[in-house]
Amino acid sequence: MERPWLKHIVKGNPLELEIPEISLSQLFQNSVEKYSNHTAITFFNRSYSYKQLSQLINNFAASLHHLGVDKGDRVALMLPNCPYYPISYYAALLCGATIVQVNPMYKTAELLHVLNDSEAEVLIVLDSLLPMIEKVKDQTPLTTIITASFVSSCEFDELLQDKGLPLPSVTIKPLEDVAVLQYTGGTTGRSKGAMLTHYNLVANTLQSYGTSQVRTVLGEERVLSISPLFHVYGMTSCMNVTFYIGGNLILVPKFDVVQTVKVIEQTKPTIFPGVPTMYIALLHYAKDHSLDLSCLKTCTSGSAPLPVEIRSEFNNKSGSNVSEGYGLSEASPVTHRNPIVGLQKPGSIGIPIPNTEAKIVDPTLGKEIVEVGEVGELIVKGPQIMKGYWNLPEETDQVLRDGWLYTGDLAKMDEDGFFYIIGRKKELIIASGFNVYPIEVEDVIYTHPKVLEAAVIGVANQYRGETVKAVVVLKENEQLTETELIDFCRTKLAAYKVPHEVEFIDELPKTSVGKILKRKLKEQSQI
Repeated sequence: MERPWLKHIVKGNPLELEIPEISLSQLFQNSVEKYSNHTAITFFNRSYSYKQLSQLINNFAASLHHLGVDKGDRVALMLPNCPYYPISYYAALLCGATIVQVNPMYKTAELLHVLNDSEAEVLIVLDSLLPMIEKVKDQTPLTTIITASFVSSCEFDELLQDKGLPLPSVTIKPLEDVAVLQYTGGTTGRSKGAMLTHYNLVANTLQSYGTSQVRTVLGEERVLSISPLFHVYGMTSCMNVTFYIGGNLILVPKFDVVQTVKVIEQTKPTIFPGVPTMYIALLHYAKDHSLDLSCLKTCTSGSAPLPVEIRSEFNNKSGSNVSEGYGLSEASPVTHRNPIVGLQKPGSIGIPIPNTEAKIVDPTLGKEIVEVGEVGELIVKGPQIMKGYWNLPEETDQVLRDGWLYTGDLAKMDEDGFFYIIGRKKELIIASGFNVYPIEVEDVIYTHPKVLEAAVIGVANQYRGETVKAVVVLKENEQLTETELIDFCRTKLAAYKVPHEVEFIDELPKTSVGKILKRKLKEQSQI
């Protein structure tokens, strides 16, 4: 198979990597030994060195083991970004347990599904979420609930004490043992648990570092970690990579633009793994406030497509060069990234990261490779690809075929080996027999100076089958009519791609990491 992207890998970054067959716990311990006195975590006014963090992890692991947590048990984490999270995560892994990632913003039905599906018996949760847990715990397998708190002494703090308990002694088989059950967002139906092994996550940590190795100074980087650690992007690109490079993980519990600016001013991060909505909000803030982003030397964007216009504006404002990438829960998550330095292509997700193969196949049967520049389904192969879906063998067989992960995303590859996401197979709009890819229309709408955010969906139409609808959020104090925006699009798009409907709303529905929920927009449009 031809790999035209190899010629665009920057000198100093590896073409291929040797992935060690070790556990995530061992990977972390290696960093503790190298960077013992370096700062591992900063959380507002508190900091922890690698040595201190390791001791807290060991204490908590011993306590969990004393409570009966053993190899293969599922330990659910329902925490925002805070020191409790990495402590819980690595302590549970030391016990040989499997982490179950639980979004703190889940509603009752979502929470019940994840806890029951994973059969988690232990839950570590922020105290403010306890009322909801109390309501549902009798409907779940939970036997142990450990509370953490920002404002008062809590059970978690008690378990952090050094009580002289023995550390668990377990043997991890990195290629087989599941480190994390990462539940997919459920944007395409019922959420499924992607089984990510220790090897998957170690591999993707090293692969992600390999894409920015030339710009990384080991032991010195400061990583702004706003992307939720319970999400696969935050877990790998923020937490695991930061610890691997001996960096300082600057934890921010949730994205609030004013608070984020204060953190940037105080900590001067050098690396920012962000998502499009964060870049949009920071740019919007900068319109009316002073904002110095010159400390940022490496910025990446994932989770959702980054509008070309937004990337250009942020680069001009910060002096950095946002590198857009691509990934999914089933791939731990990163598979593609634009080179940190060298050739970047706006609108592209970049090239496959080290040790990763990718190709575009016909979207119907998924067997034949399509011609360069043609649209098909993106499929990927590499050491980061999941073991399968938890307790769902048929669904696993649908997406894992001959070692290839079928992503469900429509994409194309150019002659240089750069890939472009066109949209989800299920989001493709077929209007009067023509294929309309929402991202093409969204990129045009984002160039309108009065538009803050936009999403394009297909809605049922008796005559056209489907018709194009744009849902738009305007910038503050701006006014725009449906006719004006449609006329604007007519000057830049083929007639069949121009929205026939425009709805202006105050806020787009999003997931916890800022991905726009188009499914919800479609449901609302059908009411």
